[in-house]
Parts: sequence; C-alpha cells; structure tokens
Amino acid sequence: MFKDWLKSIEVYADRRMITMLLLGFSSGFPLLLVFGTLSLWLKNAGLSLVVIGFFSLTKIPYSFKWLWSPIVDRVSLPFFHKFGRRRGWALFSQLLLLFGILGMALQNPAYCPYMMAVFAFFVAFFSATQDIVLDAYRIESFNNREQGAGAAIFVLGYRFGLIFSGAGALWLASVWTWNEVYLLMAAGTFVGMAAVLLSPEPKKVKEDEHLHGTFRQKAHEFFYRAVVCPFQDFLKRPDWWLILLFVMCYKLCDAYMMPMTMPFYDDMGFTKKEIAYVTKFYGIIAAIVGGLIGGVIINRCGVMRSLVFCGVIQGLSNLVFVLQAHAGHDLSMLMFTISVENLAGGMGTAAFVAYISSLCNVAYTATQYALLSSFMSLIRDVFAATSGFLAASVSWSTFFILTAAMALPGLILLGFMLKLYPGKKDA
Repeated sequence: MFKDWLKSIEVYADRRMITMLLLGFSSGFPLLLVFGTLSLWLKNAGLSLVVIGFFSLTKIPYSFKWLWSPIVDRVSLPFFHKFGRRRGWALFSQLLLLFGILGMALQNPAYCPYMMAVFAFFVAFFSATQDIVLDAYRIESFNNREQGAGAAIFVLGYRFGLIFSGAGALWLASVWTWNEVYLLMAAGTFVGMAAVLLSPEPKKVKEDEHLHGTFRQKAHEFFYRAVVCPFQDFLKRPDWWLILLFVMCYKLCDAYMMPMTMPFYDDMGFTKKEIAYVTKFYGIIAAIVGGLIGGVIINRCGVMRSLVFCGVIQGLSNLVFVLQAHAGHDLSMLMFTISVENLAGGMGTAAFVAYISSLCNVAYTATQYALLSSFMSLIRDVFAATSGFLAASVSWSTFFILTAAMALPGLILLGFMLKLYPGKKDA
C-alpha cells in the first residue's frame, strides 16, 4: 500500500513537471497586470473609481477565448510552424504579450487612460490566447492518470506567477515608479519562452489534412473541421448535457462564496495588513500543498474517485468560516480558516482541471478545453453575482452554511454519473 502511494508521488519527478511549472508561471503572471495590480496603479494616478471599474472590461477576452480557440487549435502559424503548432502559438502569444506589457509600461494613465486601456486589452487578449495553447499543451503531454499531477504543478506555477505580478509588483512599487515595475514585469514572458524553446512538441498533436478546392471551399472545410467538428464530437457523448451540468456545479460552493470573503474579513474587524499577510502567506502555501496532494490522489485513485473525495472536502471547508464568524477577530483562527479553505480549494481545482482535461479529444484539445472552461466561468460568475444579496439577507454563519450546501448538486450529479457509467469509476 505504502509503495503504491510512493509510486504515485514519483510522477512529480518527471522532467515534464519542470516545463509545467514554468508554463504555469507564464500563464498566471499576466492576469494581475490587467486586474488588481493595474487597479492600484490607476488609483495612484488619480483616476476615479468609475473609470477604474470600466477597466475591468479589458478582461473580457478571458471569458470569450473559445471564439478564436478553433484557429489556435487547428492553424499552424507562418514562420512559427517550424516550432510545431502548439509551441509556435505559445511563442507567438508570448512575444505579443511582451510587446503589450512594454506598451503598458510606457503609458501615463493620468494623461491618457485610453491608451492604457488599449494595451491592457491587448495583454488580456494574448494572455487568453496563451492560455488556450498552454492548456492544450499540458493536456497533450500527459495520459489521464498523470493529468492531476500535471495540472497540480501547472497551477503551482500559475500561483507563483500571481505572486510575481501581485505581491512582487506591489513591493517593488513602494521603491520604484509604476513604469519601472511594469518594465520588469515584462521580463516574466521570458520564463515561458525558455520553457517552450527547451521542451518538445507534444506527440499527441494531430496534424490537419491538406485542404483542397477554391478559397471558398477551403474556408468552408476549415470552418467545418475547426468549429463544427469539435462541437459535434462533444455532443456525440450520450451524457454531454450531464457533463455540462456537472461542470457548472462542481465548484459552485467556492465560486459563490468568494466575492463575499473580503467583506466578511472586514466585518470581523481584520485590518488590510492582517488580511494581506494571512491570505498571501498561509493561503498561497495551503493552495500549493492542496494542489500537490490532489495530484497524488488522482494518480493513485483515478480522476472520478478523486472528484468525489475532493468535492466533499471542498464543501466541508466552507463550514470553517462558520467557526470564524463565531470567533470574530481572532488572527489564529483566520490563519486556520484560510489554510483549510485554500488547501481544499487546491485539491478540488486539481481534480476538476484533470477531469475537464480528460474530456478533451486530442484532435480538438484547445477548442474543447477553452469551451468548457469559459462556459464554466461565465455561468458561475453570473450566479455568484447574487451572493451579495444573500449575504445581506442572512447572518454570516447562515450564509456559509448555505454555500457549503451548494457542493451537494455537484456531488449528486457525480454520484449519478458514476452509477450510470460504473466503468468510469477508476478512470
């Protein structure tokens, strides 16, 4: 038994994990440069909260990346094709990310916020494009049993990227100008470029057959192969509607609670410094450990069983906030609360990403993954927008009990899927 678990842990010794760590960093660090970190720069520049709020629209590409994912999935870029389809698109998007972040670094938002918005949108677009290809690269690099470990290391790198462009950028901004900080942030793109150049093209990438006929016939054939076929392939599953319901529900308990955690901490009397210290230090460490544990569990028990275990832990972790509500301003309890929530969230994320990855046909990896992840985000974010109304109507303890109960629909659907398809239990 012990030897079996030890063998499961050995998956992390694979050299591919170093590539996943670096690619995860490359995927994660651009996000805060157009989100939290940028918001503080705009605030320091004297822009109004209304204008800062409108800047959130620059993140739209992340929610609609499925629209151009068929092109990334099926088209080899001129000149970059010699690196392979996946590596070529990764390098292309990273080079344009470098250009976009440098463009942001040269702006003065106090005098020209519009140009800053243009470059922020540019960065978000090519960051989303990079996500499409890196998700495909990750999925095609591992078999189903290895997906959990690969996802865990990728998410670990992603969190390091967030620390670099979040806490790292804020610390540097206390001694440097914002323009200098963003110039340094642009260097983060070199991490991903190095990883791509030093790693091989995934063997699972399926090359397209040559298109024949007139330009109109070629365009029609490409649209059919790149857009229609991935959707048709997914809809051929007899349980496709059940899968979509499950994708919507599995992490709903976390997604619904998340917008209210900061107001909750504030109501408990914690200062911004206390919240920042605990969430950045204990939270990040717990999330990393949770992701690594999730990867080991998936490699040992399979994706479906891991979804059950991690889903239960994920739901129960919300109840720790009930204890925090009763404890009030207790810093030790906050450390415990955030650690448990992030540990469970890291485990659940590893299992969930591995599951979505396993659903993707290698012939349409980028398109199907982008579709599932975007669909999941849009539906959950819309529903989570009502969390403020619920929190205002009930006590904090009741609110967190109700969010914990939101784990039940996903678990019930998962149980139904396992009963309907018992052969998937060990998948």
